[in-house]
Amino acid sequence: MDRGGRRVLVVEDDLTIAASIAARLRAEGFTVDVAHDGPAAVAGEAEFGPDLVVLDVMLPGFDGLEVCRRIQARRPVPVLMLTARADETDLLVGLGVGADDYLTKPFSMRVLSARVSALLRRVERSAQVTAPERIVLGDLEIDIDQRRVARGGVPAQLTPIEFDLLVHFARRPRAVQPRERLLSEVWDWDVPTGGAGTRAVDSHIKALRRKLGADLIRTVHGVGYALEVPA
Repeated sequence: MDRGGRRVLVVEDDLTIAASIAARLRAEGFTVDVAHDGPAAVAGEAEFGPDLVVLDVMLPGFDGLEVCRRIQARRPVPVLMLTARADETDLLVGLGVGADDYLTKPFSMRVLSARVSALLRRVERSAQVTAPERIVLGDLEIDIDQRRVARGGVPAQLTPIEFDLLVHFARRPRAVQPRERLLSEVWDWDVPTGGAGTRAVDSHIKALRRKLGADLIRTVHGVGYALEVPA
């Protein structure tokens, strides 16, 4: 991926961590701006126009969840959230307000850099879809060109990663998708993820079930998930 001109906004109130993240991303060719509180993050996003935001959850002013809500209301931008807690409720809230991915502290700069690159690659792939495409499975309708989803005629508001995950399943109805394949083909992760990867997949599956119905995606214990064709 050509990183020339790619802009990343780093939002972190710990000055040492913020400086380390910024230095790593700049060394890899990204243009980086930094904010240290909620209001500065929202203002910085509007002024800097980043291609991606690395966003800590705990911030002064207002927290990262509110920052994510505000910037997503202005324009869609991929968000990698940083959290000191691995509580599933917190993760689901973060994903629900528009975050695409998360890292639990402490994390390695190598993994953070890989996640940033993977998110940007996924956005680039989505932007390359030019021909209108629509998938209809029972009462589930997916308009890929307009990135719209409805079930039983009722629209559902999905985050970018939730939409891409649903499309991945819908193109392979009833086929069992192991978590490792989902991480590789949807998240574009190419580094070992361990429990973090499992939690990322499971949290997004729960979000899809909450928004589209618990019967839509079947758990295949010990393997992964499969999309059931709805009636």
